[in-house]
Amino acid sequence: MLSTLSTDRAAVVKNDPSSPHWLRKFQTVLSRLKAPSDNGGARVLHLVDTLNVGGTETQMVQTALRLRSTSHRVTVGCLHAKGPLLEVLQQADIPVVEFCKKKTLLSVNGVYQLMRLALFLRQGQFHVIHAHDLWANLLGVPAGRLARTPVIISSRRYLADLDWYTPWRNKIIRTIYRLSTHVIVNSASVRQLLVERDRLPAEKIHVIYNGVDVDRFAGVRGDREGLLGSFGSGSKLIAVVANMYSRVKGHACLIEAASIVCRAVPSAKFVLIGDGAERPKLEQQVRQAGLEENFLFVGCRQDVPELLACCDVSVLPSEAEAMPNSVLESMAAGLPVVATRVGGTPEIIVDGVDGLLVPPQDSQALAQAMLHILQDADFARRLSRSGQEKMQTHFGFDRLIAELEQLYSNSMLGMKDFGSVSHSDVVFLDQQSQPLREKN
Repeated sequence: MLSTLSTDRAAVVKNDPSSPHWLRKFQTVLSRLKAPSDNGGARVLHLVDTLNVGGTETQMVQTALRLRSTSHRVTVGCLHAKGPLLEVLQQADIPVVEFCKKKTLLSVNGVYQLMRLALFLRQGQFHVIHAHDLWANLLGVPAGRLARTPVIISSRRYLADLDWYTPWRNKIIRTIYRLSTHVIVNSASVRQLLVERDRLPAEKIHVIYNGVDVDRFAGVRGDREGLLGSFGSGSKLIAVVANMYSRVKGHACLIEAASIVCRAVPSAKFVLIGDGAERPKLEQQVRQAGLEENFLFVGCRQDVPELLACCDVSVLPSEAEAMPNSVLESMAAGLPVVATRVGGTPEIIVDGVDGLLVPPQDSQALAQAMLHILQDADFARRLSRSGQEKMQTHFGFDRLIAELEQLYSNSMLGMKDFGSVSHSDVVFLDQQSQPLREKN
């Protein structure tokens, strides 16, 4: 059932049958969407799984914030209304609506949430639903079709298939892509995968590179003592910004390479920013390599720009990437970057010009690239300057928002104006379909 957790800034409409005021508050969110407007902007629902800190989630939130500052009316939907980014949306007075996925979407609850979302789209008279990740695609695209939302956008922002994928599930997600008006990908490598493997029409797929807040990363100063204590004193600090949910980020290869680097440059120390299920194994690998004094695991952090400003080099040793935000952020922060030549990373870095590229799972090559930067200050400065300039000219959020608005507007060309879309009056599923509530 729908209810509202009221805040001073924005409504967060959640599933909570304990609140008797859910319908009134939910209708308040809809009334904000239906209020007359002279600015001609589109009503857009951005849909994502959670609001935890991650590449996709951060990109979605930053996109929503910037679209909100234009003429568009932005609402965020999520399958789990929790995570640090929720407060960011609340402070910006962007409504957040939860369509809570429990164990699976293939369940009574999953069908219930699908219908709730479809009716919300229809009553809110949305022009665009933009799904940002796997679960949002699976829920949002069918709901958009049921609601007859004019523009239905799905996304793929990764190369390596997630654990969810099986042969028959691959057929499901291919169908989801085909039911979409557009599929947004964040690198040409992902587009190539969808065309060659999934046989999607090339014209349906749009490459929109991730954006980075260059001013946020370039405009801070490092405080080693305040953030890292004695760990950073007199050290060459190497940042690794990557989650630890699977081996695909290449931390194990990095630790092997670190043994070589630390023998050649004893002052080299590694700051690992991120967390996940693999962390205990990685900590054990560090201990077995005798590198405890050279590694600092800082976990998930909100002050990544400040941490990067303390470091001398940034490394991303992934085995697969689509468009790695950590590379964009490190280059924006003015750090020389070493990354693996996988996925969309070569679309960011020209090897030897604005960063160094190495083969994946090659600890020797990774170590030599880090040593090249650590031992050649002039070369490191050239990479830093070139990389930061590229971020300013090619990867800012202004470019991303312009491309996204162009896609929205081109999709709406057949309409006289945004307000010309008519939707029939419907009742809330919650009022009429009590038996659909699930016990689990």
